Amino acid sequence: MKKLIALTIAASFSAAAFAAPETYVLDANHTKPRFEYSHMGYSTQVSRFDSVTGTITIDRAAESGSADITIDARSVNTGSAVFNGHIQGEDFFDTQKYPLITYKSSKFKFDGDKLVSVEGDLTLKGITRPVTLTVTSFLCMPHPMAKKDACGANATARVKRSDFNMGKYAPLVSDEVILSIPVESLKQ
Repeated sequence: MKKLIALTIAASFSAAAFAAPETYVLDANHTKPRFEYSHMGYSTQVSRFDSVTGTITIDRAAESGSADITIDARSVNTGSAVFNGHIQGEDFFDTQKYPLITYKSSKFKFDGDKLVSVEGDLTLKGITRPVTLTVTSFLCMPHPMAKKDACGANATARVKRSDFNMGKYAPLVSDEVILSIPVESLKQ
C-alpha cells in the first residue's frame, strides 16, 4: 500500500511538472512585427518594427497562456529614413510622446494542442483597444542551435488606424492596417 501511495504522489508531481506554465523570452532577431496598408490603391506598402521585447508564458496542458510584448515605435522601418521620420510624427505614431507600443494578453485559445488565437489589448498612442491575433502557425520544439526549448508562431490581425488617433489621409491611405507578426522565443 505504501508503494502505491508513493507511486501516486510521484506521478502527481511529474504530471504537475509537465503541466506547469513555461516562460519564453522573445528572440529579437526573429521577431519583427510588420504592418501593411493600401497606399491610394496604387500599392500595398509593408513596413516593420526592428526593436521588440517581451515574454510569452504558455501552459499547453492547461491550454492557457499570456503575452507581454513591447515594441519600440521609434524602430519603425519603412525602408526610407525620411518616411520613418514622417510616420513618427504627431499625425501617426507620435514617438516623441508615445515611444512604446504594447500588447498584453492573458487569453490564449487552443484547438487541441494547437494555439489558434490570442486575445489581448493593444496600446498605441496612449489608446488601448482589444485586438485578437489569429495564429496561422505554432510550433514548440528544441532549438537546434540554441540548445534550449523554443516556440514560434505567426499571427495576423486587422486594426483601424483611426481607432488609435492615426487616421490622417484616410480613406485615401487605407484606414485598415493588416498586422503580421512572426514570433520566435526561447525558454527562460
